[in-house]
Amino acid sequence: MLLLHAALLASPPKRLHHRLPSHHAALSRTGSSTRLRALNRLQVILQHLKMSKQTDSTAEVLLEKKGGAGIITLNRPKALNALNLPMIQQIYPQIKTWEQDPETFLIIIKGAGGKAFCAGGDIRAITEAGKVGDKLIQDFFRGEYRLNNAVGTCKKPYVALIDGITMGGGVGVSVHGHFRVATEKTVFAMPETAIGLFPDVGGGYFLPRLSGKIGYYLALTGCRLKGRDVLRVGIATHFVESAKLPALEKDLIALKSPSKEKVADLLNSYHMKCTIDQEKEFALDEHLEKINSLFSANSMEEIVKKLKQDGSPFAMKQLETINKMSPTSLKLTLRQLREGASMSLQEVLQMEYRLSQACMKGHDFYEGVRAVLIDKDQSPKWKPAALEEVSDEFVDSCFKPLGNDDLKL
Repeated sequence: MLLLHAALLASPPKRLHHRLPSHHAALSRTGSSTRLRALNRLQVILQHLKMSKQTDSTAEVLLEKKGGAGIITLNRPKALNALNLPMIQQIYPQIKTWEQDPETFLIIIKGAGGKAFCAGGDIRAITEAGKVGDKLIQDFFRGEYRLNNAVGTCKKPYVALIDGITMGGGVGVSVHGHFRVATEKTVFAMPETAIGLFPDVGGGYFLPRLSGKIGYYLALTGCRLKGRDVLRVGIATHFVESAKLPALEKDLIALKSPSKEKVADLLNSYHMKCTIDQEKEFALDEHLEKINSLFSANSMEEIVKKLKQDGSPFAMKQLETINKMSPTSLKLTLRQLREGASMSLQEVLQMEYRLSQACMKGHDFYEGVRAVLIDKDQSPKWKPAALEEVSDEFVDSCFKPLGNDDLKL
């Protein structure tokens, strides 16, 4: 059913006249204006049907048009709105359609259920597919990264309401957009090194561009940021009280043919009025100097050495965290961020697709998912088990082009 919607959304309007009864063809010479009116009516009806089907409350993603706004609601609250392939296959063509539509002035994306914006990609489905060599492991990452690129290149103002848990894939459909509105309920993390993966969805683009070495720290340790801190590091652009989001959404929808500036002005006015947690200190404030020096090394071994030499409680805590992560993931991630720092978003996503396929062929991803998400024993047995055993040659091989199988954007 979901794939049927995706097919409907993906089909260009110009094909619609093929579905008209054949006797309409006779009108082509005698009553072209009647035929055009019929066509337009049919297009309007089909568009309306398409939208009303998408707002069926059981659908995993709701796509609605309200006023001049296209609204995407991730609607898998029980799964914390985790993204699966059918959702990606519906959202991507809809963003592209709204981008071209002169009657759509902005796009809003949000999550249902009050707990999460989006807690990531549907890792379990990918794990099952990878074990049996199913092509979902190509299709999912291709689809997801194309969607990330569509968000990053969207010509219409794109507003992500990142209320609640926002991790992994949820960061990918928000952080590359123009506006990201955090609330006191926002919890951000890129926790992939704990499951034998790497901070993908364009993490190689946005993380090294955060101030100092904060991005490297977040990527390697999977550290969680909450509330206003998500704004302070630059992941969010605005901070608004969670309870005010429905009013903000209403005001965004009510804007008359808004420009990016008008949208920014409205978001700024809500942001300025919000005093929640204003007095709270930035959680990383006292550690910034250490983060910038300790995470500036050129290799993982060097970072570990610096942490040991530093010996402070903060450094020891980071060392303990890093020791739990996949050594392979740590090495891939450090190089991903170092290379991504000078790449375009498109180049980063192509690099990350290569890395995703290397991880799908390896051991640590399946072991990490088993330990963290399935058996939940939190004791993954990484192979190799030590940083020193992950060779530069192996890391190089993960970054190699895939020829015809490379991601095309």
